[in-house]
Amino acid sequence: MLVVRAMFPIDPDRMDEALELVDDLVDHSNQEPGIIDYRAAVDVQDETRLRFIEQYEDGDAFEAHIGTEHFQAFESKLPELLAGEPEVTRFTVSDATELEL
Repeated sequence: MLVVRAMFPIDPDRMDEALELVDDLVDHSNQEPGIIDYRAAVDVQDETRLRFIEQYEDGDAFEAHIGTEHFQAFESKLPELLAGEPEVTRFTVSDATELEL
């Protein structure tokens, strides 16, 4: 499994536009084959930061995702929405266990 964690600092004046793009991106992404789960949220401690947690079956699913029309639409608009440098980390996961809380 492949996990991607990303944080995007968004210009406060562009947050509504960013949220519309992200809503579309998440909706379409969760319908792609090979995506286990694709989520985005506003950071509760900094409402100008969008955080993504993405789970893929494998690297091929990730590569297919970044080639989709909805991802390309988001990526092309992203530079004008940003208020700083994004942080993106990719993890290769060999084992995952659900925890009971």
